[in-house]
Amino acid sequence: MQDIIDEFIKYLTATKNYSAHTAVAYQTDIADFVKFLERFAGAIPTLQDIEKIDTITFRAWLADRQRRELSFKSTARALSSIRGLFKYIAKYHDIKNDAIDLISSPKIPKKLSKAINPSDVDDMHGAINAIDENEPWIAARDWALVTLLFGCGLRISEALSLKNCDIAGAPETLRIMGKGSKERIVPVLPAVNRAIEKYIAVRPFGNTATDPLFRSVRGLPMSARMAEKVIEKLRHYLQLPDYVTPHALRHTFATALLSDGADLRSLQELLGHSSLSTTQLYTKVNMAEIMNIYEKCHPLSDDTEN
Repeated sequence: MQDIIDEFIKYLTATKNYSAHTAVAYQTDIADFVKFLERFAGAIPTLQDIEKIDTITFRAWLADRQRRELSFKSTARALSSIRGLFKYIAKYHDIKNDAIDLISSPKIPKKLSKAINPSDVDDMHGAINAIDENEPWIAARDWALVTLLFGCGLRISEALSLKNCDIAGAPETLRIMGKGSKERIVPVLPAVNRAIEKYIAVRPFGNTATDPLFRSVRGLPMSARMAEKVIEKLRHYLQLPDYVTPHALRHTFATALLSDGADLRSLQELLGHSSLSTTQLYTKVNMAEIMNIYEKCHPLSDDTEN
């Protein structure tokens, strides 16, 4: 069975072009399921056992995950991983399991995105200069990153994947490769270009066209964790809420556009969402702001029943 799992993981990276991070997630989910099967059936499952797994077994596995207090989101992802493995086995090894199609994924409660107050983003500039006073190029880098995330609504992975050639000549637009290899065009504001140009002018290394735009202190490509630490330092310095993260800057970009009249389809394109329903979550954020204003400002908001 392990040989088939290894074969499937290789298929995900080599044929489906899944990232190493995604492949590891699949591997972890499948290992959890196989470990449960060993306990549940009292033996290591074989390839032939796949078609014999019934709905009772699947539901027992889901119940076991619930007992372990694993989140609905984690379990939904794990079930998706198992479905992928079973589809692969059916296609390439002609062993089909019909029971898994009868199992529903846990419903994941959708959380509203939290945005940062735009004035807090402005305050980050002064905070960065104060924190990195002795390292001017680090300060320029961090502000360029914050400005890019907030100004273009990029995911942190998208920002960190940019190369020098992508932003050469202060372009009016960026060509971004997002999730699922989906390409989109994002406008670049002059303020974003100015911040990036200032950073490049003082950066001590990594100036060839194909070098990553953002570099670490040691000259290595900047990692997502390094970017998170930048925002963590700013959050602590400015005493901002815990939800202030690199991704919150993307949320702020989206809610700001929506508040100023952007339509959902345009916002969907700018954010690179594959589904409009994902973008529609921002309307709930915006409606919360509208209701707050309504309750404060409407002359009848404090009226009580007679």
